Amino acid sequence: MIILENVSKSYSAGAPAINDISIHIEKGEFVFIVGDSGAGKSTLMKLMLKELEPTTGKIYINGKFLNKMKRRKVPMLRRDIGMVFQNFRLLNDRNVYDNVAFAQRVVEVPSKVIRRKVPAMLSMVGLAQKYKSYPRELSGGEQQRVALARALINNPPILLADEPTGNLDPKNSWEIMNLLDEINKRGTTVVVVTHNREIVDAMQKRVITIQKGIIVSDERKGGYIYEN
Repeated sequence: MIILENVSKSYSAGAPAINDISIHIEKGEFVFIVGDSGAGKSTLMKLMLKELEPTTGKIYINGKFLNKMKRRKVPMLRRDIGMVFQNFRLLNDRNVYDNVAFAQRVVEVPSKVIRRKVPAMLSMVGLAQKYKSYPRELSGGEQQRVALARALINNPPILLADEPTGNLDPKNSWEIMNLLDEINKRGTTVVVVTHNREIVDAMQKRVITIQKGIIVSDERKGGYIYEN
């Protein structure tokens, strides 16, 4: 599903942001990627999305070899990947319904399908009654639910979440993580980058810990690796 083989990424002279990393994530796994700021987590996510090219090594996503992929095929790759960000990235001039529907209109889903799928997805994330609301009228937790609905509306087999609880209070953070857990139980492969040690320790999923661009731990059911 997600394979990185001996991947390194250097931006300039000096230590690489990612250094000889190998990761295999199977279909249906839930994986946390943790590490301090500057450890290389964001670089890793950008490599998976083909926003960056590796300096060395090979990357496969959902059976596709990213290294040799032509730019015109990248949008098709990204249809297989839902993405959730810390800062939500919603369209402020569109209501909840249209924010979620936008992801379907981009890939030219018929209007009758959109009218069926968007309400169902909003119901799944607990926002069925908020479909006419605009982002400014929502709490942070509700905005992240909209972002999650938008990421999932096209049924991607992979969901990447970059600090999805970074701007949320503890209650909303747990609600989002419980949603991600439920989504994973339905078959979606979920990869979460986070600094939230409490959530990582409590959920007991696979945890990959990165320090200074190197994997220092890969625990199948683990917690956050604390430095001495």
